[in-house]
Amino acid sequence: MQALILAGGKGTRLRPLTMHTPKPIVPIAGRPFLQYQLELLKRADVRDVILSLSYQPHKIEDRLGDGTDFSVRISYAVEATPLGTAGAYRNAAAMISETTVVFNGDVLTDIDLNAVIRFHRERQATATIVLTPVPNPAAYGLVETEADGRVRRFLEKPKPEEVTCDTINAGIYILEPRVLDYVPAGEPFMFEYGVFPQLLERAEPFYAYTWRGYWRDIGTAASYLQANMDVLSGVVKLLPRPPSQRGDKFDPAAEIDGRSVVDPSCTLKAGAQIVNSFVSRNCLIEESARIENSVVRGGSRIGAGSIITGAIVGKGCHIGRAVTVNSGAVLGDKSVVTDYSQIGE
Repeated sequence: MQALILAGGKGTRLRPLTMHTPKPIVPIAGRPFLQYQLELLKRADVRDVILSLSYQPHKIEDRLGDGTDFSVRISYAVEATPLGTAGAYRNAAAMISETTVVFNGDVLTDIDLNAVIRFHRERQATATIVLTPVPNPAAYGLVETEADGRVRRFLEKPKPEEVTCDTINAGIYILEPRVLDYVPAGEPFMFEYGVFPQLLERAEPFYAYTWRGYWRDIGTAASYLQANMDVLSGVVKLLPRPPSQRGDKFDPAAEIDGRSVVDPSCTLKAGAQIVNSFVSRNCLIEESARIENSVVRGGSRIGAGSIITGAIVGKGCHIGRAVTVNSGAVLGDKSVVTDYSQIGE
């Protein structure tokens, strides 16, 4: 089998974090996001992986290479202009010859991919779509199914009285190569609005697999932060939790709770407190600064007595003394916050 990861988006919902780092390699608990998807594919022994790219592709290629470091084989299909989900699939047609697992490039999940593939093969499906339940399905497009799992219809942005199920498109598909025949070459085309309606019209064997385990779209800052927290807490059962060890420049009076990970290259001064947070490489956390439920990216400095709570701090930021950064704040790379400032709620 093969896999195609749709990783060409600009990550606009995740700005400013994606201004200099494309979303596929924005770190989750210190690892590039796509590493989690690659691990999921490896568990199902799918090691031939195509990355469909468009935005800052060279940065992604430089970071992931040919996949050797991740025990997979990575090929790249770069779009000159964005082609949509199905258009990107068609753009990679020359590389596709087998049943293909297709992932949206912003989905974090620990789904049992072996079970999905088995479900697809047992039904001799042309296409299988993974569904996931959400608390407020009216905000999404719903997918209704028959009792045997066949897809009945798609319902986009339904009214409350039209809601008949709680399952939405999870952005994971298993597709046979003949699905390529339903996608025009060289033009923008979407699975949701272009391909899947055709499969239903032609009565192709099109099934849905419902996953009720962990699933998250990391496309917003709030969801990205929660994804980091979920990895730290062990909710996401994919890669081992990053190791937590005290570095040579950690003052003995600096406190780090058991849920946090602070890169050992950092400097922590006396009285610094790190609670349920991830602090990346070469950061300086000064005296009595407190970081809680937050992500601090590499090379940032948090001034003495500052409090960071429920926030994301980008690379190379300088937070002055006695600053308060409150829940929901997102600081882009190289942000400077002057002494005694208050940011957020």
